[in-house]
Amino acid sequence: MITSPDLQKLARYGLLRPFIRQVRLEEALEGIALDGEEREAAWAQFREDNGIESEEDLQRLRQGLMMSQADVDYQAQFPVRVWKYCVEHFAAKAESRFLAKKADLDQVVYSLLRTTQPHLARELYLQISEGEASFDALAVAHAEGPEQATRGIVGPVPLTQAHPELVQRLRTAHPGVVLEPFPIGEWWLLVRLETLIPASFNDEVADAMIQELLDEWLEEEVDACLARMRPGTAEGSR
Repeated sequence: MITSPDLQKLARYGLLRPFIRQVRLEEALEGIALDGEEREAAWAQFREDNGIESEEDLQRLRQGLMMSQADVDYQAQFPVRVWKYCVEHFAAKAESRFLAKKADLDQVVYSLLRTTQPHLARELYLQISEGEASFDALAVAHAEGPEQATRGIVGPVPLTQAHPELVQRLRTAHPGVVLEPFPIGEWWLLVRLETLIPASFNDEVADAMIQELLDEWLEEEVDACLARMRPGTAEGSR
C-alpha cells in the first residue's frame, strides 16, 4: 500500500496517478538485475541520450538535476530493467495480442475525392470510369477536402483510422476500381483502393505489443491502488 504525506498535494497537481504508476513499476522491478554487459549498454545509451562525453559533462548533469551517482546509475539502468521485465512477463503474449488487433493494424493507401455536390460526384465518377480523366487530376481540380493537396492520395494510414462506413467499403474493394459515389455526412465521396497492406508480426510490432501489454497492466495496477486508497474502502479508511 502506497503511503505518503504528500499524496493530497500530488493529487492536486495531477501527479498522483503517474507517481503511483512509477512506484508500482519500481516494485515490479525489484527482482530485475542487469549483468555487466547490460549495464555497459545501458550506460552507453544514457551517455548518448544526454550528450555526455566526459566526466565534466556527467558532473554538470548531476548538479543540474540534483542527483547523486546512485540516482544517475538508477536512471541509466531503469529503461533496460523495464524492458527486461517486459520481455520476461509479456513477450509470450505479444503474438496473441497482435492477432486480436490485426484488423486495426492493417494499413491502406487509397485515392479520395470529396465534394458536397452529388451531381458533380456522379459526373466525376463517370469521367474516371470511362478513362476520360485521371483521379489525381480531378482531385486537384474538384476535391473540397485536404486530399486536394495530395492529388487525392491518402496513406499509408491505419485502415481503421477512416470513417467506419469508408472502412467497410475499403475492406471489400478491389484495388484500382473506383467505387460509385456514396455519402458520409455532408460529403459525397469518390474512392479508389490503391493498396491494402496487411499487418505482419515482426520484431517492431512485437515490441509495440509488449509495450502495450505493460502499459495496460500498469493502468490496471494504478486503478486498483487508487480504489484501495479512496475514503470508505477498508484500506483507504485506515
